[in-house]
Amino acid sequence: MDKKDIFKHLLDLETQMSKMHGELGVLKMEIKKLLEENQRYSLENEQLRKVLKREVEGGTGDLNDARKVNADLPDNIDIVGEGYDNLARLYHEGFHICNVYYGHLRTEGDCLFCLSFLNK
Repeated sequence: MDKKDIFKHLLDLETQMSKMHGELGVLKMEIKKLLEENQRYSLENEQLRKVLKREVEGGTGDLNDARKVNADLPDNIDIVGEGYDNLARLYHEGFHICNVYYGHLRTEGDCLFCLSFLNK
């Protein structure tokens, strides 16, 4: 091999390594997305198991217990209705009831959207 062939071969290897590095970055991002999704599903699964265990052990309890979520809010209005009770119970069990994240698991504490919805 002469000097030009060696240099060309080195450039080809560098190009291939650069391409492989890009592909590795893409794979790493996909793995990160999958791990985050897996964690989210694990948390949701754990929350659903708690709800199921509570249902099996003694029923859902008094629907008015769900109103305890709303007890700390100012100007608490006594709203009568099964739909409201169901939404309050869902929120108490750890799920969003707001139109932004409806049905998703609440992982970071209280949601202002949900609380404002319950306060209406």
